[in-house]
Amino acid sequence: MKVIHTVSELRAELDSETNVGFVPTMGALHDGHLALIELAQREADVVVVSIFVNPTQFTDDQDFAKYPRTLAADIERLESLTKTPDILFAPSVDEVYPDGIGQPLAPRAGALGSVFEGVSRPGHFEGMLHVVSWFFQAVRPQVAVFGAKDAQQLFLVKRLVHREFSDQIRIVEAETVRSQSMLALSSRNSRLSPSGLAAAPVLFEAMVNAEELITEGIAPSIALESARKQIESQPLAKLDYLALVNKENFAPIADDFSGLAQMLVAAVVDGVRLIDNISFYIQEQE
Repeated sequence: MKVIHTVSELRAELDSETNVGFVPTMGALHDGHLALIELAQREADVVVVSIFVNPTQFTDDQDFAKYPRTLAADIERLESLTKTPDILFAPSVDEVYPDGIGQPLAPRAGALGSVFEGVSRPGHFEGMLHVVSWFFQAVRPQVAVFGAKDAQQLFLVKRLVHREFSDQIRIVEAETVRSQSMLALSSRNSRLSPSGLAAAPVLFEAMVNAEELITEGIAPSIALESARKQIESQPLAKLDYLALVNKENFAPIADDFSGLAQMLVAAVVDGVRLIDNISFYIQEQE
């Protein structure tokens, strides 16, 4: 595995390659990231993993400061894999933002950038899409792998690829990797106390219970309300949002919806903000 810090070095390594896979990360690697890498290795001949904590997608300076930066440990973990990625691309902030991070970002998120995650994190998606576009231009992958846990991000990245890259990058959605308690793996989980770790699985449990109610014929709005009450009954959990959307267009769904739905949840658990989602098919009611 080669560790590279500049675009010029990266292009020198990749210009002769024709089937490049890309896995973008912000480091603090866990088993979920490793699953993305394994998937990319099945989809491409050469795999590039990036590590970059992007300042423009943090709306809270304290959150940015607290985000774990463990590059040395991440390199060690990657090098211990049976099959390592071919390149670890870890650019500096100056490499990604040569004109400084105070420059206005191109508007890419649109209306979808101001709902759900966008409400609690204004500007987050503009920063995320800016840096994803930058990495796509630097790496020039044929395939890129993103985790399903960040549902709104994934939808916006797919739209970015359509609008700016003419669908020339194939986006692969990797299934969310979960702990034994079914908590979605996240770098933020390291900040949970033991009591927080015990409380956090209520997010997934409530969504699954709501899915079961809907499958039994209960109206989605009633099932959602039941899930809200379940989450709010956990003293350490402060619910941000819980919603059902059409996975095809991310629009909220009505009780008469049929098709592929996605349930989204965000909550602050023991002081740590967590997100999760599940997808399932809602049958047309007779």
